[in-house]
Amino acid sequence: MQEQEQGNEDLRYRPVLSFVRRSGRLDARLQRAWDAYGEKYLLDANAGPGSLDVRENVTIDDDFVQRVWGNQNPLIVEIGSGQGENIVAAAEEHPEFNYLALEVYDPGVAHTMLLAGKRGLDNIRIAQVNAPRLFDHMSQGVVSEVWTFFPDPWPKMKHHKRRIVQDELAGQIWNSLRDGGLWRIATDIEDYALHVHEVMDGRQDFENTGTVTVSLPTEHVGKGNADGAALLPHADFSESERFDGRVLTNFEKKGIAAGRVIHDLTYRKR
Repeated sequence: MQEQEQGNEDLRYRPVLSFVRRSGRLDARLQRAWDAYGEKYLLDANAGPGSLDVRENVTIDDDFVQRVWGNQNPLIVEIGSGQGENIVAAAEEHPEFNYLALEVYDPGVAHTMLLAGKRGLDNIRIAQVNAPRLFDHMSQGVVSEVWTFFPDPWPKMKHHKRRIVQDELAGQIWNSLRDGGLWRIATDIEDYALHVHEVMDGRQDFENTGTVTVSLPTEHVGKGNADGAALLPHADFSESERFDGRVLTNFEKKGIAAGRVIHDLTYRKR
């Protein structure tokens, strides 16, 4: 009975994940990239083989940055780097910054390695971990900026709790950012933009730096009833101009072609 109660307790406190665990097979090209560049670009931080948790003895601080990147340049972290197009382009254009890509899926990790390796970049690393778990291991003020571009929208109402932007993560990111550091967020889903505003705009530890006024529904919609959003009550919110440090990826192009509005949101650590 005690073991059963313990098992139920573990399930009850199991963290809500913002992604679905799935294995993506690597084709021959991506496997070659992993074999060629994995040792250089992939951080050895995982709790074990196949685990997306972080080892207890890992601390992301200034000494860690010095050991891994060989300098004390400002560190930029991208949560959910996907195929790596954005962060690799940024790393190539700005060698004066260090970049850390957080991605859980094998193909995305391998493709990021491939792009970085082809360009011979030394200022980028990849961590294949659950992002909130890594932020648990970050020292205060070690990060200059955090980027979260086009996160999984989790469109069903019952899944909104799985969206990566949540109060807990906001607190972790606040701790990791230097004074005045930025959390940049972009989405092409109107309801996700409302979600971000609800999580972030009322916080006293972040300032919304947006100067663009955007009208959004004040009630949430989900998959199946999103078409009714235009009929809901609306209110004005402050958002940002498009971040010119974000390359126009195929994903963003498809969103624009489908008629979706891109919402850029920028929050500065107070």
